[in-house]
Amino acid sequence: MTAPNVDAARLRGGFVGACSGAITIAAHGLGGGETPSENALVLLLVTCAAVGVWAGSAAASGRLPVLVLQLCAGQAIGHIAITIAAEHSHDLLPSTSMLAAHCAAALVCGALIFSAERLYRVTASTLRQVVVVLAPLVVDEAPLPALPAYRPDVVLRLLVSSGLGTRGPPA
Repeated sequence: MTAPNVDAARLRGGFVGACSGAITIAAHGLGGGETPSENALVLLLVTCAAVGVWAGSAAASGRLPVLVLQLCAGQAIGHIAITIAAEHSHDLLPSTSMLAAHCAAALVCGALIFSAERLYRVTASTLRQVVVVLAPLVVDEAPLPALPAYRPDVVLRLLVSSGLGTRGPPA
């Protein structure tokens, strides 16, 4: 992978992880779920970070259907994490309104992340070529000045006769 592709994959992973967590919380609330507790948020953060690493790996494809699938998987795992850590009784399967909110958000965010990734690749490649053309490498061939030798002003006999023991605290 070239540098813009590696950077784009890392950005994709970060966006997929962050959007999975944000969409999970938003769709959970829009679908009638309660606000998650601190324990649920920590578990959600860990699971969404793992999904982001998976989405940003070199083996993951940057195609739109794969991206939407990764977002859906991240939301499903996030929903399960919120449900497991919830203090209230909640079904593991989401309601139809919550499921519709999750799917719609995955499609919209997938399209936005896909567009941003494509735009980043084009911009980074173009900028890289412009910098190479406009700023050629200039090598200065002037000789370096000789550095003077360091000569300490301390008399060597003072260092030798300063004593052998360590000084203790004042009495």
